[in-house]
Amino acid sequence: MTLMILGLVIFLGVHSVRIVADDWRTAQIERLGLTPWKALYALASLVGLVLAIWGYGQMRLDPLFIWTPPVALRHLVALLMIPSFVLLVAAYVPRNHLKVKLGHPMILGVKLWAFSHLLANGRLGDIVFFGAFLVWAVFDFRAARRRPRPAPPAPSWAATTITVAVGLVAYALFAFYLHLRLIGVPVMPA
Repeated sequence: MTLMILGLVIFLGVHSVRIVADDWRTAQIERLGLTPWKALYALASLVGLVLAIWGYGQMRLDPLFIWTPPVALRHLVALLMIPSFVLLVAAYVPRNHLKVKLGHPMILGVKLWAFSHLLANGRLGDIVFFGAFLVWAVFDFRAARRRPRPAPPAPSWAATTITVAVGLVAYALFAFYLHLRLIGVPVMPA
């Protein structure tokens, strides 16, 4: 579990710079330039994510069970992941109603993903992994809401429709195909 925690500290630490040291971040961008800053940020994020995922996989080989969630919670997770995927897509589609209204839909999607996975996973490693993401998302959303935002553009129903459609397709692809292939766990129990 040490490797997973190290990866989480690096990945979430990098993603927390704007929460805890926004002035330092701005100074580094001015000193290095935007492209080198983004490259270093991406590299550190990638290292952290790889370590966290690798450590998570290792943790699953020798799990410590804290509780056994009822199977029904897996159905709830499957349901909650639908808006999570739509929120993730909303972060990237300009002028959709969700992004205009919420401001930071990706962070809300991460919150929903982490919370729902905490419901259905009772291993210590799962609790640490998803709990870390949930705590980070709560603080990041709070910090993001405090930053001044430019006036949002007028929302478009076409953009919102595209957002929802792409989110649903991405969910279906991940839930019915990729989750088992990448994570090794079926979305619905057999």
